[in-house]
Amino acid sequence: MLRLPSGRLVRGRGLRRPLPEGPEPEFGLYLLGHEPPAMPWESRWLRWPDFRLPADREAARAALREAWERARTERVEVACGGGRGRTGTALACLAVLDGMPRRDAVGYVREHYTRGAVETPWQRRFVTRFA
Repeated sequence: MLRLPSGRLVRGRGLRRPLPEGPEPEFGLYLLGHEPPAMPWESRWLRWPDFRLPADREAARAALREAWERARTERVEVACGGGRGRTGTALACLAVLDGMPRRDAVGYVREHYTRGAVETPWQRRFVTRFA
């Protein structure tokens, strides 16, 4: 679980692992190169191949903004296959939307979510250019 600077909570996870204990999300954003399995809660799929960037950057901005807005009042999760690279990149973008300076967002997510978040140089660059 990542607490954004505003206090909003977003759960990051890897879909290859079992669903964690606790309340189910009310909304999920899934970052995969292929369509994810159906979830019992409302969800959105963003085509985002492993170790890469989103296939459609405008769709990514819209999906991330929706997740950030919904996290104000709903339980939100962001997930990819392993829960580190794409998920970490998305969480860093949510931190930017939350008011964090772009240059600090990756470090924040690595400190408060997982050290291995945001795996590639292009994912880091995506965060520093995210608006």
